[in-house]
Amino acid sequence: MKNLIIICSIVFFLILLEILREISTFKVTHYEIISRKLSKNMKEKKIVFISDLHNYSYGKRNNKLIGTIEQENPDIIFSAGDLLVGKKNKSTKPAEEFIESLAKRFPIYCINGNHEQRMKEEMEVYGKKYAEYRESIIKSGVNLLENDSVLLEWEGKKVRINGLEIPLSYYRKFSRKKLSLKEIEVCLGKSNKDVFEILLAHNPVHAEVYAEWGADLILSGHLHGGIVRIPFLGGIITPQMCFFPKYSGGLYEIGEKRIVVSKGLGIHSIPIRLFNEAEVIVLHIKGKG
Repeated sequence: MKNLIIICSIVFFLILLEILREISTFKVTHYEIISRKLSKNMKEKKIVFISDLHNYSYGKRNNKLIGTIEQENPDIIFSAGDLLVGKKNKSTKPAEEFIESLAKRFPIYCINGNHEQRMKEEMEVYGKKYAEYRESIIKSGVNLLENDSVLLEWEGKKVRINGLEIPLSYYRKFSRKKLSLKEIEVCLGKSNKDVFEILLAHNPVHAEVYAEWGADLILSGHLHGGIVRIPFLGGIITPQMCFFPKYSGGLYEIGEKRIVVSKGLGIHSIPIRLFNEAEVIVLHIKGKG
């Protein structure tokens, strides 16, 4: 019995050390995305994808995180939302300073997560807090997509960046509310089969309907990797308190569609990460059309 207690204590201590390590560090994850809709002679597009920072800081004014992104020297930065913590007593300044610093060097396309959406919808609680945050980041040059799209051209091929924003009701605890194709079309219109459609959508739970809509590349976050990850099973729990989400973190495929789900960069309500390192994702986008 005594030996069992000693072994359990050692295991608990090692797990605690690993949690402390994981909530204070991040890694860089690379994925290659190849599409028939893009020219095979196209120069590779390098994209840094971030999500769920939640005001977290790696070093003073996030200098470690910013330095890592600058080292990657991306063509574009995408953010899938939740840069801040949507609570009345929490400042938006850390998120503003972080994203504004990057906007000085790189084109940035950003959407809102449920934390920004909460401030946006619940004005009786947050007043002008969201409006002031929005004005600040847009003024710095950030492209904030609120159910909006931007059409680009990559070496003769059309590419559209779509930012989907869904109501806060889809993020309620224990909610299994399904998003419909019609709702996406009301927000963004119909997709174009001749355009490489990139969809920034905070919540990956609805990945199948995003693909049905016509997104070629879906970028999501929200689930924080499932908090704790189990080998071969993935993340354990979602913020909606649903267990073993299908798209908890990583690269997934639906036919020729690609879904990239970030495990996030920050923590807030549950300060735990286990076998689930925070990450900056680098996408290497190539064509074969």
